[in-house]
Amino acid sequence: MAFSASAFGQVPAANAGSGKIGLVNVNAFADDKAGITRFKTALSTVDKEFEALNKELNDLRTKYQALATDIQGQQKLAADPNNKVPINTSTLQTKVDEARNIELQIKQKQEAGKARYDQRYAAIVGPVFNDIVKALNDFAKQKGYAVILDGAKLEESGLLMGFDDKYDVTKDFVVFYNARPAGTATATKP
Repeated sequence: MAFSASAFGQVPAANAGSGKIGLVNVNAFADDKAGITRFKTALSTVDKEFEALNKELNDLRTKYQALATDIQGQQKLAADPNNKVPINTSTLQTKVDEARNIELQIKQKQEAGKARYDQRYAAIVGPVFNDIVKALNDFAKQKGYAVILDGAKLEESGLLMGFDDKYDVTKDFVVFYNARPAGTATATKP
């Protein structure tokens, strides 16, 4: 963040000549309608690889929630002094143990899945993003920008409090990038 602040502070000096300042919103690169085609394709590829895991996790969460609701209902009945129906504590404990086991499975699968997702994201999306950065440099040179900043990151870090939309070059860059022939971006096979 200190690097961003010092770089941002130096922009006016770089802009003193003929260069301009531009802002891009890298989050817009993934926009379904107006994003960068290769970037969206790479993201979609990674997401598809993890569809089965996401379904499995959702099924486990559903099962866990059903067990939790059942356990809470039986615990309320057990605590109700007006309840005349005996609660089988052994069955209740079995359900509690099953819920704990499912909770542990969810946690383990999430952690392993996140590690695999990060690895696949770096392998598939990383090269495309690196190509985008190279293209941003080409775009900046071609259009006379001294610097192009990631407005989303600056706003997120609190460094960008507001700006004039005329400096947002996201749409122009997306058009520029999508019109280029395929770059050096290559994805790694699973």
